[in-house]
Amino acid sequence: MTATTDGSAGAVGPRAAAASTTNDTRAPDLDEAAARATARAVEHLLARQDPEGWWKGDLETNVTMDAEDLLLRQFLGIRDEDTTRAAALHIRRQQCEDGAWATFYGGPGELSATVEAYVALRLAGDPPEAPHMARASAWVRARGGIAAARVFTRIWLALFGWWRWEDLPELPPELLFLPKWFPLNIYDFGCWARQTIVPLTVVSAKRPVRPAPFPLDELHTDPERPNPPRPLAPATGWDGLFQRLDKALHAYHRVAPRALRRTAMNLAARWIVERQENDGCWGGIQPPAVYSVIALHLLGYDLKHPVMRAGLESLDRFAVWREDGSRMIEACQSPVWDTCLATIALADAGLAPDHPALVKAVDWMLDEEITRTGDWAVRRPELPPGGWAFEFHNDTYPDIDDTAEVLLALRRVRHPDPARVDAAVARGMRWTLGMQSKGGAWAAFDADNTSPFPNKLPFCDFGEVIDPPSADVTAHVVEMLAYEGLAQDPRARRGIDWLLAEQEPNGAWFGRWGVNHVYGTGSVLPALTAAGLPVSHPAVRRAVGWLGSVQNDDGGWGEDLRSYKEEEWVGRGPSTASQTAWALIALLAAGERDSEPVRRGIAWLAGTQREDGSWDEPYFTGTGFPWDFSINYHLYRQVFPLTALGRYVYGEPVPGKVG
Repeated sequence: MTATTDGSAGAVGPRAAAASTTNDTRAPDLDEAAARATARAVEHLLARQDPEGWWKGDLETNVTMDAEDLLLRQFLGIRDEDTTRAAALHIRRQQCEDGAWATFYGGPGELSATVEAYVALRLAGDPPEAPHMARASAWVRARGGIAAARVFTRIWLALFGWWRWEDLPELPPELLFLPKWFPLNIYDFGCWARQTIVPLTVVSAKRPVRPAPFPLDELHTDPERPNPPRPLAPATGWDGLFQRLDKALHAYHRVAPRALRRTAMNLAARWIVERQENDGCWGGIQPPAVYSVIALHLLGYDLKHPVMRAGLESLDRFAVWREDGSRMIEACQSPVWDTCLATIALADAGLAPDHPALVKAVDWMLDEEITRTGDWAVRRPELPPGGWAFEFHNDTYPDIDDTAEVLLALRRVRHPDPARVDAAVARGMRWTLGMQSKGGAWAAFDADNTSPFPNKLPFCDFGEVIDPPSADVTAHVVEMLAYEGLAQDPRARRGIDWLLAEQEPNGAWFGRWGVNHVYGTGSVLPALTAAGLPVSHPAVRRAVGWLGSVQNDDGGWGEDLRSYKEEEWVGRGPSTASQTAWALIALLAAGERDSEPVRRGIAWLAGTQREDGSWDEPYFTGTGFPWDFSINYHLYRQVFPLTALGRYVYGEPVPGKVG
């Protein structure tokens, strides 16, 4: 491949010399196939860049997003036929043959998702006796009916009188009075849970009921006893203790002093409004936005109020309209994450470091830097700001993972204003180092957010509600520090020690924000070797051995989301482009370029690439909450394979080398 004046796919990057280094073990046909696949993928990714410099793929989750959007509009009295028809078209197409709805592609039916999807289709006019609806209701009844659904689902039903508020866990707004050092204060919850719980305290206190447009008797195992009593757990255990605490809170609801409750709800309203972003959303994610709109509406904010109007407009921007007329709601949008990953992929795939597309991407990322204090400062009050969030607008909650990857991306590009880049990197690195948790590792949004109590609350049955450190985030930070020449810094060494201690007996690492051990291992190995760990180190060899042992017969790698619950799924699943790339990135970092697993993996990527340079990937390989909330990042199937191919063709990036 040769350099071109326009910096196209043929451009030779800073590691071009590695591509010309050959030995007897290389297969020319495979190398040529890899080079062709790399060039096609570069062109495809460049074509997807927004004129402003960013990339963003669709963020697909499950139909609860679409169902709750319709329920919100029904609650507010703004549901229209066009939106309902489009949402129903999408929901129907996601139904499984057995009548249920799953929360990820190819997964088993999930009760709460099925209940919410069913109710949404009833809103759209689908009759309960229709075959697809009858299958769904029978499936729900066979699994315990509405009574067995998660708390959030039953909250939505309570809004319309389909469930009794008295039969839901209590969440009083007086929770906001708890000081920051007290157990179960709102800052003991992860930021995503905190943003959701605060508005729900208002909803829980108000207990609104809108007229139900139809009954839902068909979703109960016994309509006469929709919520049969259940025995309490023993009082000697945490579950029993918190169940009894919930009973006490229900009693308090009946006698709560009006002035105190009014003050608490006003405090919640102020907390919510202060955290509304410039685009009208809250935290850049759909659930807090939905519940914040409901809470403020219950407190007297009419739909024409600027806060409400901006909030509803922001929710409309989460809608993806398909050519077939269907409408999918994104739970979140990922432009910063997608842009930094795309920048790394293109740079590692040989694009010239001063290519206009990369410079434009850096300009956009620099403009997205967050330089004001957010909720993270509750645990780090003296730490100056300087980081990046995941979304277009989320200044309250920058995250450590995005910040580390953005810094890695900035260093891949030769920008015309290096001083500006250096200053942003310095601020981001200072903030990241300051967010290190006590054990030496890093979490996503907060430091030391590890209280054991929030997950014990009966209310919190919807997934992870705290933000403990994880191997993947810690690895990305360590990798970033290595590229900044800080691999020997004591803080980096503490992170490395933590990673080595977290390696599982099989040689893999758990993946918190990606599925699962393939992602964790794909994150950790490049970090350890970039930080100077020799490829002969026992931890590296164990990881290499594990990756080789779980490679599929077709040459790819895959891991099903069921690996979060069932041991037999660990490292197992249909081959996907993103997971194959993660395994290859790890193996290449471990010096395995000429090994048979790498050759087979590269051949799988080259052989499954589409003519337009992209890859298909219906499987979900992203994680919001392990098992409970799964994500299909539509750009993962492009950026990670390109990174793996680029590093195979051009060699590993070199720590400490800018641009």
